[in-house]
Amino acid sequence: MENSKFDNIIHAPNRLQICALLSSLEQVEFRVIRDELGVSDSVLSKHIKQLEDVCYIKQKKSKVNGRERRWFHLTTKGRRAFELHVEELKRIVRGLL
Repeated sequence: MENSKFDNIIHAPNRLQICALLSSLEQVEFRVIRDELGVSDSVLSKHIKQLEDVCYIKQKKSKVNGRERRWFHLTTKGRRAFELHVEELKRIVRGLL
């Protein structure tokens, strides 16, 4: 698969779900992502860091009722990587049918 668009960063199930969720919404709060995935804060933080390290997602912090909230969105690079990864998965599946 020399020209593969398969992305090992995105492919991990939790990161794939994070990208899928963020691809359908403008931005999503940390707790919403955590609850959707059904993971702990620490597990989600680990996956978010990996996506941030490659500039696939960015976060914005804000205060709501004195509590800090973290909101995430896909970057242009992250959205493109996710789209290419999904295309590659579809290509792989079509090849197996």
